[in-house]
Amino acid sequence: MKNIKNNIGLIIILSIFIGCSDVVEFDPHDEYNVTENDYLQSETDYRTMAVSCYTPTQWLNGVVVIGDLASDNAVAGGENASDVISLQNIDDYEVDPNNSTLEDLYLSAYEGVNRTNYLIKYKDANLQGETIDFDGKEELYGEVYFLRAYYYFHLTRMYGDVVLFTDRKLGLSDFGTLERSPKEEVYEQIEIDLLDAISVLPTSAYQQGRVTKYAAQALLGKVYLYQEKFTEAAAMLENVVNGPFTLVSNFDDIFLLDGENGPESIYEVQYSNGQPYYNWSGQTRGQGNYAVQQCGVRGLSGSAEMPYNAGWSTNLPTQDLAAAYEEGDQRKDATCFDVAAYAAANPSLNVTFQVAPFKNTDLYNKKYLPRKGQTSGQVELNYENNHRIIRYSDVLLMAAEANLRSNNVNQAKAQIYLDKVRDRAFGDEDHRVTATVQAVWNERRLELAMEGDRFFDLVRTGQAASVLNGYNAATNGLFPIPQSEVEDSGLSQNDGY
Repeated sequence: MKNIKNNIGLIIILSIFIGCSDVVEFDPHDEYNVTENDYLQSETDYRTMAVSCYTPTQWLNGVVVIGDLASDNAVAGGENASDVISLQNIDDYEVDPNNSTLEDLYLSAYEGVNRTNYLIKYKDANLQGETIDFDGKEELYGEVYFLRAYYYFHLTRMYGDVVLFTDRKLGLSDFGTLERSPKEEVYEQIEIDLLDAISVLPTSAYQQGRVTKYAAQALLGKVYLYQEKFTEAAAMLENVVNGPFTLVSNFDDIFLLDGENGPESIYEVQYSNGQPYYNWSGQTRGQGNYAVQQCGVRGLSGSAEMPYNAGWSTNLPTQDLAAAYEEGDQRKDATCFDVAAYAAANPSLNVTFQVAPFKNTDLYNKKYLPRKGQTSGQVELNYENNHRIIRYSDVLLMAAEANLRSNNVNQAKAQIYLDKVRDRAFGDEDHRVTATVQAVWNERRLELAMEGDRFFDLVRTGQAASVLNGYNAATNGLFPIPQSEVEDSGLSQNDGY
């Protein structure tokens, strides 16, 4: 959605001053051109604020990194043991409640909740009690309901029981009064929001990158899967399986710039570099995808024809992941980039590079490898690569699992869906395997590697303790509630921290 990419911006936090009438009549417009009372007066206001509800999805790019870093798919890498210490600690299973990355993701998701709550509160009437009607308003609110569900899904998947509120945005008066709600209640609200979204969203977006009915159905199917509601998941995902999506024949093409929002894309977080970002103190708050810079090869250089930019050798695929691919599986080279092999195979490019100084695996994340011509301004902060959040192959594998684990097992359907994914991976029908639950789980690792699902898949399927060396089972696969929230709001802490 290149158009909406360039429209996403930050909402100004509006302050309201209340003066004492017997001292001075204070007009907020004396200091601000626009106040909260001036907003939501027109269709444009509603549509602009709806776009701002998308913005925090960009700030959650670290979730994709953590989803593999906390698993057997990747290691932190970087320059040394203190390089982005928050990621090193996640990689080493030495996480504490002061982890800066986890705190940032927590606050980012709640900023999304705050924004969506605000707009939902004034759906039927604005601050003045006026109803602003316009064509497409219900569909627009379908997007907002989806986004609130998306933020809460991130929160409960990462932190378990979380603060649940839907009637307002939080203010200073709420500090000290908040309580965590059981994740079952959070999931219940997520389901309500997604069903509301599904009831009004169109099957195709009028602007590239906006959520559709299929995106909401896919996310709801995933939410059901996480709750082990397999019968419901199978039924919901079937809508998407039978949708207009197709698998791209060349797996590597999915992650190219011209592969964004392609025929197997169901939902992507949109990034852009049309308004270059320069603020290092807010590196995750620009329009660009900061996670891309982390994946690059350190000190990489070569001739002008070489397509890749240098990066920070962070979030490195493991040799264990590479070894999991069978011979002939095109997903291996499209996921695990061997820069030494690339240099040897392309002597005319004069490729030179620095071996990753820390936790070197000799591999790099090919799916989000920084490329020339895809950034601007402060180069490291402005890569426009979209994060592919839900792809058609992901839905096929979720549907396969759901059909195998539902009350009405349908092995034949599961086999068809698994076959589609493996046939694309190998370019033939000679590498099919019997569709079992474990086979589908194994396939998810290979298909979705470095896309942020691996750790969460291992946790939800009960495999984390047996697969991950160093994993602390006492945490139940959850990350800690940020210490600042424990202290400021009196929230309880998760087990194991």
